[in-house]
Amino acid sequence: MSYGTGFAIYFVLWWVTLFAILPWGVRPQHESGAVESGTDPGAPARPMLLKKLIWTTVVSGVIMAAMVWARKNGWSLLDLPIPGMPK
Repeated sequence: MSYGTGFAIYFVLWWVTLFAILPWGVRPQHESGAVESGTDPGAPARPMLLKKLIWTTVVSGVIMAAMVWARKNGWSLLDLPIPGMPK
């Protein structure tokens, strides 16, 4: 895998992971009891974006490392058994 391909895969993986991690620990303003005027009551009270960006980078880095390791060891999706196919 070239560096450009690896970066493109990591970029997409990072964004998908970010959207998976964004809901972690979200508490809406109306549940915390302190709704800022001019904002939606369902908006996060404390978004903790820096913490989520760090977690996104760590999780996507682990997934990317596992993908690179599997690729270097010759594993691919073709190695997975397909139901109904003869062995």
